[in-house]
Amino acid sequence: MADKLRLGGMALPNGVLVHGPTSWGCAIRLPDGTLQVASERKRFITNEGTPPLLRGPLKLLEAMAVLPSVRRALPAARLPFERPAVAAAMVGSALGLRAVRGSRLGTATQEVLSAALSFAPAVLALRSSELAAYHGAEHVSIGTYEHDAPRAKEHERCGSHLVGPILLTATIGNVLAAKAPPNVRPLARAAATLGSLAVSTEIFSWMVRNPEHPVARALSRPGHELQHRVGTDEPSAEQLEVANAALAACLALEGA
Repeated sequence: MADKLRLGGMALPNGVLVHGPTSWGCAIRLPDGTLQVASERKRFITNEGTPPLLRGPLKLLEAMAVLPSVRRALPAARLPFERPAVAAAMVGSALGLRAVRGSRLGTATQEVLSAALSFAPAVLALRSSELAAYHGAEHVSIGTYEHDAPRAKEHERCGSHLVGPILLTATIGNVLAAKAPPNVRPLARAAATLGSLAVSTEIFSWMVRNPEHPVARALSRPGHELQHRVGTDEPSAEQLEVANAALAACLALEGA
């Protein structure tokens, strides 16, 4: 059996985006039921020789870099964070973070609450309209391709599995940053945030390679519960058709 490509994806409120090593494919369902599909080569691709701690941030940048191309090719595509309610949640999260940081709570408690608050807009976005079902469709489609067998709506490489590592590393990083002199504390917090993302991505990669390790299972548990209870719904046949169309368009350009 030929090696399967390592694929990623993003659920949209009205469709699914699938991206491979060099290309992306996206399919959306219009209000009248029409299926629209587009695919292109990526304009920005990270180097395989990227140093470990830079891989995560650059991979995230690579995934985000396709979004302008998606919008040009499919103007009707909607992005998860475009809803006014999600934008309001982002403002509320920022205000909540400021209130927590200004409270008399212990440093470690502040940082745990701050890390948790930072996920609130993403959780709200996942619960919007059909997004959770398209998220499930994305997982079913990609997982079925990768395993050559029908898969569930949860996927072992979903970005939600970064929740555990990020909560851990962000708390540690920001506790250390809080000990910095006040004049450099904002810079220290920014460095802690970037460092948390970089380290969490490396931890996540290790988790994927060692799924049965007790530490990997413990760290993946919050993300699995987020997927199972909040982030995904069972897709309909029509939503799965959209996800499969996006997958096929991506694989066609990848030559797979």
